[in-house]
Amino acid sequence: MTERGAPFARPTIREVADAAGVSRSTASRAMSGNGYVAPEVRERVRAVAKELGYVVDVTARALKQRTSRSVGVLVSDLRNVFYAELASGIGEEARAHGRTLVMVDLRGDSADELAAAEELVASRVSGVIATPVSRELSGFLSRIGVPLIEVVRRFDAEESDAVVVDNRAAAHDTTMRLLAAGHERIALLIDKTEWTTGEEHQQGYLDALAARGVRVDESLIVQAGWDADEAQAAAERILSRADRPTAVFATNNVLTEGTWRAAAALGLGIPSDVSLAGFDDAPWMSMVQPGVSTRYQDAGALGATAMRTLLERIEDPQAPVRTIVMPTRFVDRGSIAAPRKWTTA
Repeated sequence: MTERGAPFARPTIREVADAAGVSRSTASRAMSGNGYVAPEVRERVRAVAKELGYVVDVTARALKQRTSRSVGVLVSDLRNVFYAELASGIGEEARAHGRTLVMVDLRGDSADELAAAEELVASRVSGVIATPVSRELSGFLSRIGVPLIEVVRRFDAEESDAVVVDNRAAAHDTTMRLLAAGHERIALLIDKTEWTTGEEHQQGYLDALAARGVRVDESLIVQAGWDADEAQAAAERILSRADRPTAVFATNNVLTEGTWRAAAALGLGIPSDVSLAGFDDAPWMSMVQPGVSTRYQDAGALGATAMRTLLERIEDPQAPVRTIVMPTRFVDRGSIAAPRKWTTA
């Protein structure tokens, strides 16, 4: 028994190998998962390691290999349920493949993106999964040979793999649903047109208006970022106009929340006074009355797919760059109705 205060001597891989009756190299392969080991031998080695209290020294291994089994994850804002679910999907898939995560949450401050990436590289991560806010991230990681998977937003289709949804098609379909309900004055709330999501949502919206021959009112296209208070203020300005829109398409869950709050603050009924279509799903959207009709994208599946894509890229660095497009679906919960002028007594 170790005396109180005495340093604890950590078991070595050699001790695990001796106790399991295998060579050191076999024990090392069994613990790391790299290289072939018969299943029964692997289980025996890992059982012995657990009994002895052996833990792989990932720091030493990273120094030896100049990399590690850890993966860097750079997310925009974990306070947003979408990014939290995305990170959860990445984490579950990482654990299934014996990988650990080094995560940085930008908390909405995109100016820190490159500094955060430098921290991840300093941790010797084997690759990075990010929700990028500029092309600079891809350029930086590409120059130093660290693979990057862009998820949700895509800036560098030539150099970096990406996992996204077809935002343009999804926005087109959602806008068409509002047009089919009789709306022509449809406000569009987007994050930023400098981001691929905002640009693609806007293009899908404009495609739908053009398909129906509806005149574009540029004043109804508003950038409101991803802050709920900022989104509410922007929505209140639009909904307070004398010529207010009869419908709002809010293209992320934070913008949708801000619009819902704005309508309530102004005493406007949804959908009796203004119809609302969202993008992303959040628990509150099914808890209010009426529920919010929205475009659902599976954040967890996006994250898991990004993790698998990164592992494939690490395994085959020379494979062609690819973009994986995940599906979306529209969830109708009753927040879209015909504008008042279309209703009949």
